[in-house]
Amino acid sequence: MIRNGKFSRRDALGLGLGAFALPAFGPGDARAEGGRVVVGTWGGDYARLLTKNVEDPLLKPKGYDVAQDQAGDAPRRTKLVAEKRLPRGTTDIQGLSASNMYEMNEAGVVETIDYSKLPNAKNIIPQMKYPYGIGHIYSGKVVVYNPKLIPEPPKAFKDAFDPKHGNKIGIIDIQYQYVMVAAALAAGGKVSDIEPGKAVLMEAKKAGARVYPTNEAFAQALKTEEISIGVMWKARTVQWQNAGISVQSVAPSEGVPMYVSGFVIPKNAPNKDGGYAYMNAMLEKSAQENFAIDMGYNPTVTNATVAPDLQQRIGFTAEEQSRLVDLDYGYLAKNDSAMKEWWDKVFKA
Repeated sequence: MIRNGKFSRRDALGLGLGAFALPAFGPGDARAEGGRVVVGTWGGDYARLLTKNVEDPLLKPKGYDVAQDQAGDAPRRTKLVAEKRLPRGTTDIQGLSASNMYEMNEAGVVETIDYSKLPNAKNIIPQMKYPYGIGHIYSGKVVVYNPKLIPEPPKAFKDAFDPKHGNKIGIIDIQYQYVMVAAALAAGGKVSDIEPGKAVLMEAKKAGARVYPTNEAFAQALKTEEISIGVMWKARTVQWQNAGISVQSVAPSEGVPMYVSGFVIPKNAPNKDGGYAYMNAMLEKSAQENFAIDMGYNPTVTNATVAPDLQQRIGFTAEEQSRLVDLDYGYLAKNDSAMKEWWDKVFKA
C-alpha cells in the first residue's frame, strides 16, 4: 500500500515482483500481461482521471496492479535524482510537465523512449514525441475571469495582473514557473527572460493578490467569488465551467504559452515493461477522448475525435494558434532553483 504518497519498506522491496508485462502488445494479443505498475503523479483531479480513464478501463482488465505515488512534481523530481544510484527505483513511470521532463533527461535519470514498444505511437502528434518521454495532454496558458464580476473581458496577461483588481487577483503557488512566464510576457519580456515580470508580480502582491496552493483551491476561490481573475490553462476553464463555476477565458495578446503534461520512464524502473504498457494505454483513442471531455485538454494523438462544440471550448482558433508560444525548457531547467527561491523568499514572503 502507498500511504500519504510514501512507500513502506515492503513495497520498496516488492516492486516489480510477478511482473509479466511484455514491451509491446496489440488487440487480440494472447501473450501474458500484467504486473505491478507504480505511477508517480500529481494528486487531485489528474490522479482521479488517470484512474477513471486509463487504469480502471484499460490496465486493470489486463491484470495490471496499478498504484499511484501522489505528490507534487518537485518532490518527485527530487526523489528521481536521489534514487539515481539505486539499481531499482520506486516508480515505473512518472508524470511531469514538458519542462520537467527535459530537466530529468538532463539529469540522466530517464529512459530514451523505444517507440517500437508503443503500438499507439503511430498516432502521436510529432511535436509530442520527445526522445525521453511522450506528451499526454496539452493546453495553453490563458487569462481566466468571472464575467459577472468583470463584465469587460480582459485582453492580455497585463490585465490579469493589473493592480486595479486588488485582492480579487488569484495566483497559483504550484504554477510558479508559468505564472512568472506570463508576468514576463505582460512586462514585454520573453519566455527565456522572466526578470521583467518580477516587478509586475510585486505590484500585484502589493495590491492584495491572493496566492492559492493548488489548482483546486484557486477554483474554489473563483466559485465563492473570493477572486475574479487570474491565469490558468484553458483546459481547466472548461472543467470548471462543467462544474458550474462562472468563468471564461481569453487567449492573451502577448502570446499563449503552451503547457504539455507528459510521462517518462525512470532508468531504474522496477517494471519498465509495465511503464510502457501504462504509457501506451494513455495514448489509446478512448482515454484521450475522455480526458478531453473530463479535463478539457487537447489530445496528443491524431485518431482522437473531439466534438466540434468541445473543440471550440478547449482548442484555439487559427489566429490564436499563431500566438502559441513554446517554452524554453533549457532556460527553465537552468533557472528553476533561482525562480523558486525568488518566489518563496521574495514574492510569497
